[in-house]
Amino acid sequence: MNRRNFLQAGTGLALTAAALGPSQRGYAEEFAQRKPRVGLIGTGWYGKSDLLRLIQVAPVEVVSLCDVDKKMLSDAADIVATRQASKQKPRTFSDYRTMLKEKDLDIVLIATPDHWHALPMIAAVEAGADVYVQKPISVDVVEGQAMVAAARKHNRVVQVGTQRRSTPHLVEAREQIVQAGKLGKVSLVEIYCYYHMRTRENPPDTAPPDTLDYEMWTGPAPMRPYNKLVHPRSWRAFMEYGNGIVGDMCIHMLDMVRWMMGLGWPKSVSSTGGILVDKQSKANITDTQSATFDFGDVKVVWQHRTWGHPNDPQYPWGATLYGDKGTLKASVNSYDYIPLDKNEKPIHKDVTYELEQYPEDKTEKELEKHVAPAIRHHMQDFLRAIQQRSKPVADIEQGHISTATCILANLSQQLGRTLIWDAQKQRVVGDEEANKRLRRPYRSPWKHPEV
Repeated sequence: MNRRNFLQAGTGLALTAAALGPSQRGYAEEFAQRKPRVGLIGTGWYGKSDLLRLIQVAPVEVVSLCDVDKKMLSDAADIVATRQASKQKPRTFSDYRTMLKEKDLDIVLIATPDHWHALPMIAAVEAGADVYVQKPISVDVVEGQAMVAAARKHNRVVQVGTQRRSTPHLVEAREQIVQAGKLGKVSLVEIYCYYHMRTRENPPDTAPPDTLDYEMWTGPAPMRPYNKLVHPRSWRAFMEYGNGIVGDMCIHMLDMVRWMMGLGWPKSVSSTGGILVDKQSKANITDTQSATFDFGDVKVVWQHRTWGHPNDPQYPWGATLYGDKGTLKASVNSYDYIPLDKNEKPIHKDVTYELEQYPEDKTEKELEKHVAPAIRHHMQDFLRAIQQRSKPVADIEQGHISTATCILANLSQQLGRTLIWDAQKQRVVGDEEANKRLRRPYRSPWKHPEV
């Protein structure tokens, strides 16, 4: 579904509309006849990456941008005006609530820091928009539960930015290796990240820049003194705003494995680790952590180290699926299938680039060029789900499972014990302290969402 195909899809959309119920049919017909109106909350690095990929594949009109950083917001508005067909500059807002009060958006993208995912997503579906929200969907489990409930209550399509599910070479690996049975029985999967991505700085706290509303940026999170590490980009160094490297990197690989193998909730989660090497940095996230996600017959084991060498230099961030007939290594850059049968040929596939089809990718600042095709395919899947009023490949419930499972790993590491998970009750079995931590306290006046 490139831009041309999307514009020519009127007949197919009309058929889709005819198959829907009366309450949904009007929306599908309207979607087919006019450009969807889009708003973005969070105009930083990945917000722009997501939005500009959407513009590449669909005839949307970006009408609203929101950010608490005035300079970032202004720069994003200028970029969008050069990239969308109308050349119109979007309206700009400093408060997502004011933007959503207009109730004139069909699609809202959310790419804020993690602690600001839940409230805007819930408000957006309440305002009648379909939503693309970045991963992890939440910083605590109850937030995620409330987000799923809101999406279902308001009958909104919500796609989560776990775009490994739309990465072309990984889709191929899932279909032609895993689902084709080439691995045989898989009982162990290792997922890992060995990037030296944890900040090692310890700069002094300062006053926030004049362009940043730091009070609003902090929102429901605990108020820390402003530090240049907080904004922009390196806020993940602090647990107050996210869930560390498990919440950032593990979720991608865990979600990919769950999708490839059809796994739901784990039966239990255990994790150990801490700040074992880099004790001088201001960062308070772990530099070393292991976790075991027990899915019954399948054990998925995570490890991250922000120091030392990766086990395999070709796969510093990825997953290795061990089967009794073969092994699959998979990452954002490639996959390798290694059969046990020496008569069977190994298979190697590299990431798909689309630089000629989308030449803007060549010059776009800070774009992960190897990830751009996955984001485009993820947006196309999102649009299909909107048209059909169906669940996308990374539906909010799937995002909640992967997010909450990673949160449970951090809770296990902090508490020093294995957590047994009751998926039906959405609670830890026999551990009230752990259950209390499924819901983080919110800073006043912000109110924590409830199911």
